[in-house]
Amino acid sequence: MKLISATFFAVVLAATGAARQAAGEQTMSRVSRSAEQELAKSIEELNQLRQRISNEKIPLAQELTNVEERLTQLRQEHEKTSRLVDSGNLEISSTKVEMKARQDELTYVSNLLDEYARTFESKVNVSELQYCGEAIESAKQATENNTLSLPEKFSRQTTFTDVTIKRLIDAIGGLRFAGVGVDLTGAVAHGQFAIIGPVALFRGDGGGATGLVVPQSGSTRPLIRPLEGAMQLGIASLVDGGSGLLPLDPSRGAALKALVQKTNIKHIFEKGGPIMWPLLLASILAMATALERVFFLMGERIKRDPTALDRFFTAVTQGDTDGAIGISKTSKFYVVRALGYALQHKEQSLANALLFAQAQELKRFRRGISILDTVITLAPLLGLLGTVTGMMGSFSLIGGDLSAPGAITGGIAEALIATAFGLGIAITSLLPFNFLNTRMEDARHEIESAAAQLELLVRPTLSVVPAPAPAQSNHSTYPAHGVIHPQPKLVKS
Repeated sequence: MKLISATFFAVVLAATGAARQAAGEQTMSRVSRSAEQELAKSIEELNQLRQRISNEKIPLAQELTNVEERLTQLRQEHEKTSRLVDSGNLEISSTKVEMKARQDELTYVSNLLDEYARTFESKVNVSELQYCGEAIESAKQATENNTLSLPEKFSRQTTFTDVTIKRLIDAIGGLRFAGVGVDLTGAVAHGQFAIIGPVALFRGDGGGATGLVVPQSGSTRPLIRPLEGAMQLGIASLVDGGSGLLPLDPSRGAALKALVQKTNIKHIFEKGGPIMWPLLLASILAMATALERVFFLMGERIKRDPTALDRFFTAVTQGDTDGAIGISKTSKFYVVRALGYALQHKEQSLANALLFAQAQELKRFRRGISILDTVITLAPLLGLLGTVTGMMGSFSLIGGDLSAPGAITGGIAEALIATAFGLGIAITSLLPFNFLNTRMEDARHEIESAAAQLELLVRPTLSVVPAPAPAQSNHSTYPAHGVIHPQPKLVKS
């Protein structure tokens, strides 16, 4: 039984395995067919893709070839451009170096022309600036004006150079041209200039200002300084006709300059203005006072008599009052006179009499000192007043007529002259003023010393007595108003 079951179970298992195998084979067959179909489809798609790739490969290769050719061409152009750039940079560097050299040359030439213009202005006569001054200023300002281009600057400088060359050609043998000058009064005169070497002459229209041309500081209009005698007539004919006699100056201008600058005290006085008259009066007063005081001191020195002073003190020592008074009346020595007057009035007050006599004698020495003191104070103030009036005149001309620089400088000269004269008078008067003060102090000390000695020699009595009434002495040296009134006093023997 068990065997049958096992056999049956084995048969069933065999049948089941056969069935599963048949089913598996069918499944595998279907899968195989499906895989084959998918493979065939994939192969077909692959072939189509290959065909498509092969169809697209040729244009891309051709395009790649074209791009490579273009790249090669661009590389060649780049190399050519690089060579051109390098060559251009080299040329630019060379050009810059050359431009720098040319710029330095232009700057050097411009500086030479500028220096030439400025030097030329100082070398020519001031009257020549009236016809070439504009070209000089234009050339001088060319280097300073930054708005001008380089050609414009050189145009101005070369124009000035042409003017100077023309001037050099015209100056051979003498140069004449019309212009304007200023006479000594400050008036503007139109006329003709004539330049012969370093000498410039001027002839005014209608016989006006004629003479030597002298430059004025800060003005293009020169001062016309007339000469004297035949030289003035020679200048007129030389300027008018272009020929004539010209004085030769072998000192190379020194004598001519000395002639032009020659002046005198009268000319300076007139240039100082109206304030010079009070200054003249002050100077005369100071001089007269100083001379009078000098003669007075000389006379007092002659009158000095030390012997009479010794005799006076000897008489006083011996108690001979009348003899001492007699000596003082006959002596001209101021010390003896003062002591004699005091001794004559000792009964009233010896000390007061000495002070009065001293004051009267010193008054003679003090005479004139106040005048010198006034002049010393007044003269600088008058000079300052002249300075103010002169400057006022100059500034009034500056505010009005600018065409008269000579008058402007004349006002300044007036101010300086008045100041110089005022200070000169004060300084000159100060010397005799101090000298007179010194001599007056010497006289004071001499009288005081003699008075002190007299007081020691006089021995009054020890009593209180009323002083006698003052009496006018017929022999008194001093006026009655100086007599001391009697006062009681205590004296001792």
